[in-house]
Amino acid sequence: MSIQLATRIEDDEAARFRETTRLLGTTPADAMRIFISAFNAHRGFPFEVRLPEPKIEAFASEREAAEFSDRLAVRMMNDAQ
Repeated sequence: MSIQLATRIEDDEAARFRETTRLLGTTPADAMRIFISAFNAHRGFPFEVRLPEPKIEAFASEREAAEFSDRLAVRMMNDAQ
């Protein structure tokens, strides 16, 4: 027995999906079956799903770091009141 699954996506995403599957020599339905099979085999996403790491820049100087620390401490004390 089989069931039909459906979802809604933006028109441009659907068009890109159809074109990509065509270029790969498959169909959107087969691509979905492949994804579901891989998802089930991995017991979750078959790739990493996470937010990108935030870009963190070092302080230019020790003085800049100390000034930041002072401002943060003052803000935390004000928030605590």
